[in-house]
Amino acid sequence: MTARIGVVTFPGSLDDRDTQRAIRLAGAEPVALWHKDKNLHQVDAVVLPGGFSYGDYLRAGAISRFSPVMGTVIEQAKSGLPVLGICNGFQILTEAHLLPGAMLGNNHLHFICRDQKLRVENADTSWTGDYTAGQEIHIPLKNMDGRYVADEHTLDELEAEGRVVFRYLDMNPNGSLRDIAGITNAAGNVVGLMPHPEHAVEPLIGSGRTDGLPFFTSILKKLVNA
Repeated sequence: MTARIGVVTFPGSLDDRDTQRAIRLAGAEPVALWHKDKNLHQVDAVVLPGGFSYGDYLRAGAISRFSPVMGTVIEQAKSGLPVLGICNGFQILTEAHLLPGAMLGNNHLHFICRDQKLRVENADTSWTGDYTAGQEIHIPLKNMDGRYVADEHTLDELEAEGRVVFRYLDMNPNGSLRDIAGITNAAGNVVGLMPHPEHAVEPLIGSGRTDGLPFFTSILKKLVNA
């Protein structure tokens, strides 16, 4: 039976089709989910894709957090449903309190788009099993509100519990505290990151690398072996 991975489209989502393609390349079945639909249609995992949902009004992700689909995503994520938030999806996960902290505007106040070097800090989540801890990868990054912040207690807790999943290397592109590029919840089923793995899954398009494909093969193996 083919694993079914839902991809939510919000008004202003830009990378939902790219994410569906990445899922298909990994060998799973992508399922389009509409933000107004509470029904997740029996998917095995969910991806909240990148973009500028609702134009990033109020705060990035602040309105999408109240979309009908998110009520179901929040409920099922707390029960173990694997959820990946990419860029705007990461912002939505913090607004929904599925992940701690918040995303603020880049410290240099400019939109940034570059191929970003990362270090994999945690290869034990539902979405990172095909990586190895300490592995260095390159993933495209594009954001305006990518600065991850949290209070010192939360940051210390994330570090102590191994919940920092990715860290920026060579340069910090947006001022994120402790060079954090991605984090997970305590259970390891919810992961958020600012870079875009769906743009690094084929050698002939995007970044020309396939460093992002293990996100999608990881969750497929996790679901198949569950």
